[in-house]
Amino acid sequence: MTQELQQIYVGHSPDPDDAFMFHALANDKLDTGNYRFHHELQDIETLNRRAFNAELELTAVSLHGYAYLTETYALCACGASMGDNYGPMVITREPAGLDDLRGKTIAVPGTLTTAFLALNLCMGGKPTTSPREPHREGDAGAFRYVVYPFDEILNVVERGEVDAGLIIHEGQLTYMNQGLNLVVDLGKWWMEKTGLPLPLGGNAIRKDLGPQAMQDVTRLLRESIRYGLDHRHEALAHAARYGRDLNQQKADEFVGMYVNDWTVDFGERGREAVARLLSEAHQAGIIPEPVKLEFISGE
Repeated sequence: MTQELQQIYVGHSPDPDDAFMFHALANDKLDTGNYRFHHELQDIETLNRRAFNAELELTAVSLHGYAYLTETYALCACGASMGDNYGPMVITREPAGLDDLRGKTIAVPGTLTTAFLALNLCMGGKPTTSPREPHREGDAGAFRYVVYPFDEILNVVERGEVDAGLIIHEGQLTYMNQGLNLVVDLGKWWMEKTGLPLPLGGNAIRKDLGPQAMQDVTRLLRESIRYGLDHRHEALAHAARYGRDLNQQKADEFVGMYVNDWTVDFGERGREAVARLLSEAHQAGIIPEPVKLEFISGE
């Protein structure tokens, strides 16, 4: 009698690093046994909010978003996106310093993104509306913000519709093509402050799958990451289709920034970085409750 296949619905971002990471699972390069994976590509803020409804068995999440999801999801020990002395950036039309942005309006890619959390920690902001509540604009005290899709932020800054933009994904490598100026790299700021990489995103697995399936699915995710790293040219060819405005060299550079040893496993230092970030966010009053972290090894 044939064993019934277990369906695993996976959500990840339509950008080169996630595409690289999931290439082997998306293109049937691995023996997944009794599991069948179905991939849904959406921007990270949408995935963060879908996770509140536990819609997907495995989903990319912002580490900030994960702070609200610990009842239903655990973190996979693999699949991290870490900013190792680089990360989300604040950019402007005209040269400016961080102090110039106090009280100004910044376009952000979502209030549950780790980029938004890091910006608040950097500028001493504290949103008056909870980041978990869907809203388009708000006041963080140190600055005002308006939520835009991540791939629109460079353009709204260039057009002067906002005072600054908080950029993630490939915009970190292309903002200068639109004549924009860097104000602060939040990954560098965090490294100078803590000596740790900035943990931006991870993959979360739903707890109701049960311990065995959680381990199995995490192991398959790690195998997919390792396959990409071991077959880089092949995986890059797949990932390059998702690199808006990135040539092959830039796509390779971007993937290298966010799919590396940190992605194979957070490691002790990576786990320390996650704990430190979420602890500081709680102390700053941005995250209401202390976060109890749970990592699934996938061994």
